[in-house]
Amino acid sequence: MTDSQIAVALVSGGLDSFVSAARARADGYRLLALSVDYNQRHHVELAAARRIAQALGAERHVVLPLDLSQFGGSALTADIDVPKDGVGEDIPVTYVPARNTIFLSLALGWAEAAGARDLYIGVNALDYSGYPDCRPEFVEGFEKLAELATKAGVEGAPFRIRAPLQFMSKADIVQEGMRLGLDLGLSWSCYDPAPGGLHCGLCDSCRLRSKGFEEAGVPDPTRYAETAG
Repeated sequence: MTDSQIAVALVSGGLDSFVSAARARADGYRLLALSVDYNQRHHVELAAARRIAQALGAERHVVLPLDLSQFGGSALTADIDVPKDGVGEDIPVTYVPARNTIFLSLALGWAEAAGARDLYIGVNALDYSGYPDCRPEFVEGFEKLAELATKAGVEGAPFRIRAPLQFMSKADIVQEGMRLGLDLGLSWSCYDPAPGGLHCGLCDSCRLRSKGFEEAGVPDPTRYAETAG
């Protein structure tokens, strides 16, 4: 499969990656979907990723095993409690060291092998938890790295890192999902799933998700174990 109209989209199973991948389809690209099984505590998100890849008609969906729990350093990959007291200003313990750098590197390898030049990632720099690898500077820096690090880039066929949600609030992202006709209930956001297939309702990701639906004026399809007061 070699075609410049193919895009590789990182699909975690979350709301943002769903809308980002859907934008790739709306932009006219055939879709290769990449998810990473990094032994995350919210492993249930991979089932959501499979639902999303199918709903978007991905030509191929790869769930790549890469056990980042061997490194630890995050509440998502080690025995560290997920914070439940609200979104703070500091980088939280749910930050996974270099996660987006690792994931984009994997997507870049697949893109070069497939002849694709566009990589879609659902990062945004407004309503997020303060992760350094969601900033515009990171996206721009990785795009430059991709040019330097690949045969295609050196030979004058650079890669484009598409971050269509970069400057959207979570409410904007919900509204964009509705504009694209998506069933946002297919996605999963919670970092610390509750029994019965429920979102916990209190982790940073749940709070941001709930706030996004509320501010967008869109009914939230998510089932939460608790709601933040």
